[in-house]
Amino acid sequence: MPFPAEQPTIPRFLAALVADYGDRVAIILEDERLCFRDLESESAALATRLIGLGVGKGTRVGIWMPNGPRWLVAWLAAGRIGALTVPLNTFFRPAEAAFALGHADVHTLLVEDDPEGYDLVGRLPGAVPRGTAGARLRRPELPYLRHVVRFPVASPMLREDAEVDRELLAAIEAKVVPADALVLLYTSGSTGDPKAVVHTHGTLLRHSDAMVKGRSLSASDVVWSPMPFFWVGGLVFALLGNLNVGATTLCERGFDPERTLRLLEAERATVVVGWPHFGKALLEDPTRVERDLSSLRAGNLPGLLPESVVSPDPELRPNALGMTETAGPHTRVPEGVLPESLRATFGSAMPGLEHRVVDPDSGERVPAGEVGEIQVRGYSLMQGFYKLEREQTFLPDGFYATGDIGSFDAQGVLRFLGRRGEMIKTAGANVTPGEVETALEDLPGIEAAFVVGVPNADRGQLVVAAVVRQKNASVTSAALRDQLKARLAAYKVPRHFAFFEAAAELPFTDSGKLDRAALAVRLAAQIDAGEAD
Repeated sequence: MPFPAEQPTIPRFLAALVADYGDRVAIILEDERLCFRDLESESAALATRLIGLGVGKGTRVGIWMPNGPRWLVAWLAAGRIGALTVPLNTFFRPAEAAFALGHADVHTLLVEDDPEGYDLVGRLPGAVPRGTAGARLRRPELPYLRHVVRFPVASPMLREDAEVDRELLAAIEAKVVPADALVLLYTSGSTGDPKAVVHTHGTLLRHSDAMVKGRSLSASDVVWSPMPFFWVGGLVFALLGNLNVGATTLCERGFDPERTLRLLEAERATVVVGWPHFGKALLEDPTRVERDLSSLRAGNLPGLLPESVVSPDPELRPNALGMTETAGPHTRVPEGVLPESLRATFGSAMPGLEHRVVDPDSGERVPAGEVGEIQVRGYSLMQGFYKLEREQTFLPDGFYATGDIGSFDAQGVLRFLGRRGEMIKTAGANVTPGEVETALEDLPGIEAAFVVGVPNADRGQLVVAAVVRQKNASVTSAALRDQLKARLAAYKVPRHFAFFEAAAELPFTDSGKLDRAALAVRLAAQIDAGEAD
């Protein structure tokens, strides 16, 4: 841990990073490269500017930017003066962005124009004008919002001659403590408005450090991850994990397999971390064979790495269970290929965290090995949901009901079965959507698969799959059934398939989670109309 364990705060963290890694490159986006010393100086200048706008401890500062150096500078600048940072989803549509800005009581909004030409602030007509930080806003639609600071793409965030009041900044930083709220992250389930998870300096910095200790990551690594910084995986596991050890974070403006492969080769990336469909797209891109990716040595994307690092068998790949509410994974599993004895498991509790499994109906604890709802308690658990009272969020003894279903064996090893309410009950048998989705996504021609239960009078529910085909791929329902029958029990094989050209055609929440309830309704209608085979 690059800071005193008893005082993990962004100011101390940043000072320690500069002392340890100084001129090492911290983050790359195209031609922009900032070393750790640059992060300190640029964030200091922006922090001073924010202080001048009236930002102080607890002030809500929204950050609406794509991954890159400016996002990191903005986040560090606000964090080092004790502001509560609110990373905003760059996929937000107008109503979603307006909700988050209003719900979070954002006072100052830092924006970088969208690299694809979309005006982020322009998505909020009538609420946020095209003004700059020079004017104090007074808008009934967003009553707390006072300033919007816009940064053009690929230009410095600040003037090179920006003055920094070091004495004042140091005095403010000295008042920041681990218990201060640092970040408000939006998450959502399949229904209702998104919830805002509050984490402190101490929580995020301790947990990112704890997670990186289980990885073979070092200052010599160049890490590519497309996970957005406004979600917990991109922020805590990827970005903060990299910073902890002095590794370089490699960013890009959007994901395109051919362009990404060129980037990995040019920057001699050593670690690739992302969701499975990214790895599959990279592996199947026709330009893959032209690229020298011999520098890659670790990560979680099969096909790009040796089988000694990532098994071709999905059930022998390390998996951890986590959520925004626990600042990322709350279980840990070693890197590399799992032994057969740990097939399809999700690790054991991270040090400092504890679990119990209860009967979902009675709330009574169940014996080891029995299935129930997982509850968690410990240092990485959120302070709570913003604007919800503690009693609405936590159990009386401090445990949090995750909504995840699974079991821990006598050795404390987790078997995760799915989300409560997502399990499919068909003809008396339980089907885990994730198991069927994994089997489908391993088949050729499939970009992504989403499996839900659709009501049926005879079987209770039918297993139905929404399948996104790869471009120009020829995939049929009959062929998929034949291939799946060799991998899955008959009752797990989907009764119907609906095909889509892009995942964007499916219903997702603002935080990128599949809205399974909405998808089930849509697929039921397609079955009734004869549009799902």
